[in-house]
Amino acid sequence: MRLAIHQFGYNDDNYGVLLHHAESGETALVDAGDAAAAKAALAESGWQLTQIWITHHHGDHTAGLAALADDGVEVFGPAGINGVGHVLEGGDSFAFAGRAVEVISTPGHTLAMLNYHLPSEKLVFTGDTLFAMGCGRLFEGDAPMMWHSLGKLIALADDTVVYCGHEYTAANASFALSVDPQNEALLRRAEAVAELRAAGQPTVPTLMALEKATNPFLRAADPAIRAFLGMQGAGDAEVFAEIRRRKDSF
Repeated sequence: MRLAIHQFGYNDDNYGVLLHHAESGETALVDAGDAAAAKAALAESGWQLTQIWITHHHGDHTAGLAALADDGVEVFGPAGINGVGHVLEGGDSFAFAGRAVEVISTPGHTLAMLNYHLPSEKLVFTGDTLFAMGCGRLFEGDAPMMWHSLGKLIALADDTVVYCGHEYTAANASFALSVDPQNEALLRRAEAVAELRAAGQPTVPTLMALEKATNPFLRAADPAIRAFLGMQGAGDAEVFAEIRRRKDSF
């Protein structure tokens, strides 16, 4: 039986996600930034929380943890976060509803950022590492570190469904067009994103194949982007760093 997934919004642009297995009754929450929003989503779905997976320490991903982590709820996440009972590192794995959850370390936005990959379900939860047409700001890591982290996600199968922590896609599309203006797939996607947002619809989740085709932060090796930036002879990490620098001041 496939997992049921319920994505919900909180704050101005955050997303939380519930995963549920009907036969076992197990329910996982990815990030716990707002307890009230998570409890409302649980009430709407009728599911009972059994696990919480934390991607990183920022408050918009952890502020509701204490209120949600009742007895019997297992909390998984990186070190240094109060309430995390199962401290994880990249390469670890744990079980949810009989499925393996693989832990991918993706430092850059924070040094202890974790992403959660369910190969059997073709799902990955990227927190603030990878966004639809974007990536996280480098608050704690540097550009080579983040480029290496993104390479781990680039290696995932094209049909992997990507859930991320924020609805930033419209702004990311505008920036992507500024560094990759002749990309036909990007032009089509930007139009589709504008239509979705005008209708009040989410643009998340996304597909890894779509990100590889349209997300400039994954396309540092692309000849068109390199030519546009005048960086044909640069290394991929250098090109990524320039794209990130431009986005920071866009």
